[in-house]
Amino acid sequence: MPSPWKSRSEREPRRPPASDAGRGPAGPGPREELRLYGLNAVRAVFARRPDAIRKLYLTEGRIPALQPLLKWCVAHRVGYRVVEEEDLHRLAASAHHEGVVADVLRVEPTPLSAWLRDLPDGPQCAIWLDGVGNPHNFGAILRSAAHFGVAAVLLPKDSTLALSGAAARVAEGGAEAVPLVRLGRSDNALAQLRGAGFTLAATVVSGGRDLFATAPPARLVYVLGAEGEGMDRELASGCDLQLSIPGTGAVESLNVAAATAVMLAAWRARA
Repeated sequence: MPSPWKSRSEREPRRPPASDAGRGPAGPGPREELRLYGLNAVRAVFARRPDAIRKLYLTEGRIPALQPLLKWCVAHRVGYRVVEEEDLHRLAASAHHEGVVADVLRVEPTPLSAWLRDLPDGPQCAIWLDGVGNPHNFGAILRSAAHFGVAAVLLPKDSTLALSGAAARVAEGGAEAVPLVRLGRSDNALAQLRGAGFTLAATVVSGGRDLFATAPPARLVYVLGAEGEGMDRELASGCDLQLSIPGTGAVESLNVAAATAVMLAAWRARA
């Protein structure tokens, strides 16, 4: 069996071509692939769906920590290159790559009907993100969702929100643990979720019920609004509950990622 380590002559050039994110004419294109970076993000893909890995770049210092992955790459003829730190800066377009970058196949969101069909009975919690767009907030939400055992993150029909390398790194592996689900029209989605036994709770800055004084239903969807504009008013009014997180009033509100963590902790404590 060939050695899992590359010689210096086989290493990545100092300026890796941008086209490395995609494949050749016969393989997946850039839109079907995602460039991940960060140790936990890459390890999570390897643990859950190793066949999705298409190419790996790492610094020499990461070889010991990634030996199982490198051996897998050799056994399955997946290319990898040992590169310099500055090469990873360019590949990831970030200094926060933690010594490893991987090109992996992207998982497309599941349609709502398919997700509901396969969802087990019993207590379940999901998050509906209305207009959230910041990748770091998205990553933090996915991390909290994985920690508290959320069944899915629901994305509106016209939402452009998608997993990015930055979001996956912030999620610290959580992006692989929480399915993304694509909704249809909002009114249809509300009806489908209610038909599956879910209560929908809009999270509002003020005027809602006290989160900590309200017993959460066993099957619950938290609907959270955008970072700046907040939630669509029609959607908020169409939910079954409106919930607020009480605080001192010293600041107007928590940001959407922090609010999500608080909401999920409240559900987990009482579900």
